[in-house]
Amino acid sequence: MWKGRFEEDTAQVVQKFTQSLDLDWRLYKHDIQGSVAHARMLEKVGLLTDAEAVQIIDGLKTVLAEIESGEFKPSEKLEDVHMNIESRLTELTGNAGAKLHTGRSRNDQVATTVRLYLRERLSNLRSSLLSLLGAFLDRAKKHRLVIISGYTHLQQAQPISLGHYWMAWFEAFLRDYERLEFASRSLDECPLGSGALAGSTLPLDRDMTCWLLGFDHPTRNSLDTVAQRDYMSDYHHFASLFAVHASRMAEDLIIYATQEFGWLKLPDSFCTGSSIMPQKKNPDVLELIRGKTGQVIGHTVDLLIMTKGLPMTYDRDLQEDKRGLFASLDTLDGILEVLPPLISKTEVDAQAARSALEKGLGLALATDVAEYLVLKGVPFRDAHWKVGRVVHYCIENAKPLTGLSLDEWKEHIPEVEADVTDILSLEKSVARRGTFGGTGFEQVALQIERGENLLKVKEAESEAAAARI
Repeated sequence: MWKGRFEEDTAQVVQKFTQSLDLDWRLYKHDIQGSVAHARMLEKVGLLTDAEAVQIIDGLKTVLAEIESGEFKPSEKLEDVHMNIESRLTELTGNAGAKLHTGRSRNDQVATTVRLYLRERLSNLRSSLLSLLGAFLDRAKKHRLVIISGYTHLQQAQPISLGHYWMAWFEAFLRDYERLEFASRSLDECPLGSGALAGSTLPLDRDMTCWLLGFDHPTRNSLDTVAQRDYMSDYHHFASLFAVHASRMAEDLIIYATQEFGWLKLPDSFCTGSSIMPQKKNPDVLELIRGKTGQVIGHTVDLLIMTKGLPMTYDRDLQEDKRGLFASLDTLDGILEVLPPLISKTEVDAQAARSALEKGLGLALATDVAEYLVLKGVPFRDAHWKVGRVVHYCIENAKPLTGLSLDEWKEHIPEVEADVTDILSLEKSVARRGTFGGTGFEQVALQIERGENLLKVKEAESEAAAARI
C-alpha cells in the first residue's frame, strides 16, 4: 500500500516481525462494521456514488461470509486484519473497493474497530458480573441467620452473620461493576474521521458515522484520538481490581473449606481430586482464579509502561496494546464463567462454624462485654483492660467466657451484674449489632433489600446499553 514511496520490497523478516494477524484477526467483524458505516457516510457526502456504495457494502458482506465459513485465509504480507479485508474487497469490487479508504487512516480505523470490539466485550462482562452479584444476594438470603466467625489477622474476632459476609463481597464486586460502567462510558466516542492525526480536507460527516455505529459522540481532538489509550487503561483498572477481589475471596473460601476450619462446603463439581490420594478434594478453580490475577495485573502494567514514554501521536508500539487487552478479556470471561455457579452452590456447615467459635472459649464475645461495661459507665479503655484480664483468666484455666459464674465475673470486674449472662450468646451478639451497615440480622436484611433493588436497576441499564449496541 505504500510502494509509491519505496524502491525496495519489505523484507520477509520484517513482514513477519511487524504483522499483527495472530493478534487482530478476531476483529474482522467489527472492522467490517466500521467500514460499512464509513462507506454509507462517503455516499452521503458525495465521495461515493450510490452504485459504488452498494458494491462496497455487498462486497464487505461477502468478505464477512467468506471469513466466517473459513474460505478466506489472511496473508501475512498484508500485515493485519484491516488490509486483508480491504485487499479482498478490492479483488471483489475493483475500483469501488479501492475508494473505501477515502478520508480514513488505519490510525482512526483501528481505534474505531477496537472500540467497537471492546464495547461488545464489556457489554458481555456487565451481564456476567450481574450474575455474580445475583449469586451473592442469593447466598446472603439463604445464610442470613447462620453465624460464623469474622476474622482480623486471620484470627477469630467477632461473630457475624454469614449473610453479612456474602454482602461484603457483593459491595466489593458492585464497585467493580461501577468501574466497568465507567470503562464502558469512556470508550463511547467515535474516532472515525480523525484520519492519521489531523482530520481530513474532505467533507466527512463524523456525526453520521458516530450515529451509525451507535456511539454517543465523535472524539473531540484528532491528535488525542489516535494517541490515547486511556479507555483501555480504564478497562484494565477495572479488570485488575476485579481480579484482586476475586483472588482475595478465593483465598477466603479455600481456607474456610480446609479441614482445619471445616465450615465451608465447596461444590464437588467445582473441585478436583488427587491422582494418588483418594481422600483429596482440591479447590482448583479457586486456586486458578487466584493464580490468574497476576496475569491480569501484569497486562495493566504492560499498557501503562508501553504508553508512558510515547510522543504524540501514533507510534507503532501501540500495535501491541491489544495483546494484553485480549488476554485480559479472555481471562475475565473465564473467571466469570465459573465463579457465579460456584458461589451459587457453596454451602455451609452451620454447626461446624458454631463449634469453631465455641472452641475459641467464646472469646469472640469479649468486645460485647467491654461494651456492656461502657453502658454501665465504665470508660472504654478501662473496660478493655478489665475484660482482657478475664480473657487471660479463661485461657489460663481453659474456661469458656460463657461458662464463668457471676462470682468469677465479679472477682475480676466488680461492675458486672447478673444481667451479663443476657449478652453472652452468639445470636444476641450478632443481633445487637444494629448500626447501619453492621452484621445485625435486620441490618443484613436491609442490605439484601437494597442490593436487590440496585441489581434490578443495573440489569435494566445493562439491557438498554446492550440493545443500543
